[in-house]
Amino acid sequence: MKKLIVDALKLEDVSPDDIDAQEPLFGDGGGLGLDSIDALELGVAIRKTFGIKIDTVTEDVRHHFASIHNLANFIRAQQGNAE
Repeated sequence: MKKLIVDALKLEDVSPDDIDAQEPLFGDGGGLGLDSIDALELGVAIRKTFGIKIDTVTEDVRHHFASIHNLANFIRAQQGNAE
């Protein structure tokens, strides 16, 4: 998941090892500080990589994209629902 984020968003100064799975992905309060454009690009990468459709932005989606930990749990749950 960390590698997907680094590769999809072309984060040149960040390696997957630099990312804490619990830190926030978005906003100015630390973490990666990603923005809404990054969210769209990340959503496309997740859809292509995992075949998961992400609905329009809702509070649930915001929660899922809050951290790598949450995002990984969301992807696992979606893959479990597809089986």
